[in-house]
Amino acid sequence: MPPKQPITMDDIAALAKVSKPTVSRALSDSPLVNEQTKQHVLSVARKHGYAVNRNAQRLRHKNTNTIGVSIDFRSHRKNHISDPFIFELLAGVSEALGNLNQDLLLCAPNHNDTDSLQTIYSSRGADGFIFLGQGHRESMLNEFALTGAPMVVWGAPRENSPYCVVGSDNLLGGQMAAEYFLKQRRRNFLFVGDPSHCEIQRRRQGLHQAAEKSGKSAILEDVVLSDFSYESAFDAANKHLDQAKSPPDAIFAYSDTAAMAFIRVLVDRGLRVPEDVSVVGYNDIPAAAFFSPRITTVRQDTYQAGKLLVKKLMQILDNKKPRSGTIKTELVVRDT
Repeated sequence: MPPKQPITMDDIAALAKVSKPTVSRALSDSPLVNEQTKQHVLSVARKHGYAVNRNAQRLRHKNTNTIGVSIDFRSHRKNHISDPFIFELLAGVSEALGNLNQDLLLCAPNHNDTDSLQTIYSSRGADGFIFLGQGHRESMLNEFALTGAPMVVWGAPRENSPYCVVGSDNLLGGQMAAEYFLKQRRRNFLFVGDPSHCEIQRRRQGLHQAAEKSGKSAILEDVVLSDFSYESAFDAANKHLDQAKSPPDAIFAYSDTAAMAFIRVLVDRGLRVPEDVSVVGYNDIPAAAFFSPRITTVRQDTYQAGKLLVKKLMQILDNKKPRSGTIKTELVVRDT
């Protein structure tokens, strides 16, 4: 018995009693077909198991309806991402792209360089790119921006930046952490993070500025981390407390993950949080509200962030020139 021939677009047109061009437009969600006809064609196609050849469809159109997403893998230990925030942000971007019927192409760690990204773009693998995190790759981002490929970056905008940036108000986040500590009558501040990252440097700057502006004497120290992993924060906490003459009474961590690591070390050493040490994290990952004690943190709304990143990139693809944007930044006070 000969194998069953796959159903074609001509078959769908005959079954739906419409023209072949109408079927093609309906399956590609064209605005030239009214909604009733579109749903009718889709219903017939689904019923008879017709599968759209999206690759062939893309070759016929100018756009691929695919967006490349590049994560700052190098800021994580051995490219292993353990901080949940990046996945929350990726989920926000994915949802926003899905709402626009756009596919997501996640770029591999070894494809996060100008040549690889340019190859993806020039071969029509993606219409544009969303970069999640600047990290230590700002020179690459500046270089890639010069190629003219559409791109948006999650991070902190710099003056005269050649690309559009979306992020939270990191300076304000640091200021709010300092004001919270001062209300708790804390004076020995410890900042945890790598200030060579633009976003983290601004959080540190905000903490220092608010402390100095208050006019109240405060000691300001730093613990610089080698990467974004829990292990790095845990090791750094033990090392700092081993060497410190006295423990800090306020810790502002660049992330909730780092805050959790420091709290663990403090508790292991018999210190109480928040009675002895107040702690503020950053990002408000879901676990922050369920950790014990519940972490006071600076919230970054990943849903809002993803929506704004995608919106800005779609504007660029529409030949517009959007400005960099900032999402809402707020302090969420909990137990620490």
